[in-house]
Amino acid sequence: MLLIPAIDLKDGKCVRLKQGDMNDSTTFGEDPAAMARRWLDAGARRLHLVDLNGAFAGKPVNEAAIKAIIQEVGSEIPVQLGGGIRDLDTIERYLDDGLSYVIIGTAAVKNPGFLRDACTAFGGHIIVGLDAKDGKVATDGWSKLSGHEVIDLAKKFEDYGVEGVIYTDIGRDGMLTGINIDATVKLAQALTIPVIASGGLSNIQNIVELCAVEDEGVEGVICGRAIYSGDLDFAAAQKRADELNGKG
Repeated sequence: MLLIPAIDLKDGKCVRLKQGDMNDSTTFGEDPAAMARRWLDAGARRLHLVDLNGAFAGKPVNEAAIKAIIQEVGSEIPVQLGGGIRDLDTIERYLDDGLSYVIIGTAAVKNPGFLRDACTAFGGHIIVGLDAKDGKVATDGWSKLSGHEVIDLAKKFEDYGVEGVIYTDIGRDGMLTGINIDATVKLAQALTIPVIASGGLSNIQNIVELCAVEDEGVEGVICGRAIYSGDLDFAAAQKRADELNGKG
């Protein structure tokens, strides 16, 4: 089980939002590159970046901070990024900078042709981010609920050639209420590509529960507010996950 620290970027700083609300943010660090190094030193094997301003603007905004993070850790562990990625030129630029994976969310739902083109042009580097509430996919920084069922869309995108799916239960994100294990497993069982869980991770028990379903296709989990608030000790949690999966 891959525990993936999230570094959410707003105005060049590391923040966490509650349920995607840009007006309800907590700043956890002024130096994104130093934060990335902190998680690498704690044993992280991948990092998850979100350009929050970019997600709302529909174009990259925190590119300087992202580049600083990649320069700090990018050669040591993979880095994935979502937020404001709406065209192939942006993907190419980020990959040239050393990014390992680009996460396409809203644009995948609104413009599936773009996602297909991205998978064709940059095979092996595209992950789709599906944010959902009650099984329906949300877009535009979670401000709009679409009529699409998560599993139906994920299967379609799997056919396009995406590397994996990050599934976020937006009713739980930033709330420390626990991962929606049932919905995540249901999605993973419907696909052959890996699923990364996201939204609501709160404690070590969540990690234990996720490790129990890793064989269903749940490859990892995004660690957000819990590792910043102290509710979850990241290094201890990754060690426990490795022990449970026979890697410790």
